Amino acid sequence: MVRVAKNRDRETAKNPGDEAERYKQAANDALQQLDWCIGYLVGLRKQKVASTIARNRAYIREQLMGEAAEPTPVVDG
Repeated sequence: MVRVAKNRDRETAKNPGDEAERYKQAANDALQQLDWCIGYLVGLRKQKVASTIARNRAYIREQLMGEAAEPTPVVDG
C-alpha cells in the first residue's frame, strides 16, 4: 500500500496537471450526483429542497469551477 502511494506521489510530481484533472473529474462526478438528487426531489414534488440544492450547485459551478450553471428541473402541473 505504501509503495503504491509513493509511486502515485512521484507520478503527481511529474504531471501536476494530471492531478488537477482528476480533481476536476471528481468534482464533475459529484455535480452529476447532485443533478440526479435534484431531479429525484423534483419528482417527489420537494421543489423547495430541490431549489436550495440547485442554488448550491449553481454556486459551485459558477464561482468555484468557472462554468455556466444548469437549469433546475421543474414539475409540470
